[in-house]
Amino acid sequence: MVLKLEDVSKRFGSFTAVDNLSIAIPEKEMFGFLGANGAGKTTTFRMILGLLDATEGNVTWNGQPITYETSPVIGYLPEERGLYPKLKVKDQLVYLARLRGMKKEEALEELKKWLDRFKVPEYLDKRVEELSKGNQQKIQFIAAVLHKPKLLILDEPFSGLDPVNVEQLKEAVLEIKENGTTIVFSSHRMEHVEEMCEHLCIMHRGRPVVHGSLKEIKRAFGKKNLIIHADFDLSTFENYPGVTKMKRTPEGVHLQIEGEHVAEKILKDIVGKGFVRRFVLEEPSLNDIFIEKVGASYE
Repeated sequence: MVLKLEDVSKRFGSFTAVDNLSIAIPEKEMFGFLGANGAGKTTTFRMILGLLDATEGNVTWNGQPITYETSPVIGYLPEERGLYPKLKVKDQLVYLARLRGMKKEEALEELKKWLDRFKVPEYLDKRVEELSKGNQQKIQFIAAVLHKPKLLILDEPFSGLDPVNVEQLKEAVLEIKENGTTIVFSSHRMEHVEEMCEHLCIMHRGRPVVHGSLKEIKRAFGKKNLIIHADFDLSTFENYPGVTKMKRTPEGVHLQIEGEHVAEKILKDIVGKGFVRRFVLEEPSLNDIFIEKVGASYE
């Protein structure tokens, strides 16, 4: 079961929200969409769900177009939360699960399991408006996964959550993936995508600017990060051959360098100058890549 977008574009009048996007997301995989606000992520999700028709191109799931018949196997957590504030959690979630073809008893049992898992069993009979924003988000997440979808779309699932709740939700998402669900999620928090996704697409103004496996993207970027903490002046590395960026920190410097050979030369140069507390070569972060690719296309 592959989710495929082939040459998909969406225009609203003269404005192009998504411009010629082609991606294939394999079954049981977690795929990340990255981009600043307005990059076209939510519009893409709405086309996958059939809430918006593509102006051009095709969206297929397992070779078939997505229609109302497919909706029982899809789960969606929208960025703007949409629960009924006056309804009790139990009534609302059982109703939504029944729309997706679940029996009432089965939905209730599954809901209780999820509330226990999130350590909030007492929310079953509470009205949504009585809950904090973070807890409303947990309930919205449960609504998206209660019917055990085969394809799960999460639009900014961690926004507005405190660190403890982010960890709880991340664990739940990873477990759902292990159980065989294909997950597509968007975020502007690089570290979440870096931690959880094997493949990703960075979108900018509706276009994919980087797309592929996380490992390949990092390898192709070529540059590395070098962290040096030392008891002597390191400011000379600002104009050092092969250093593309330098940031001073209280302990020393963070350098972006063109490759391992530069780290080797730097190491030879600092040996004997004084005490080196730390010398660490790291892969580029997704944040580095995002800033370079998206920042460059602003100019």
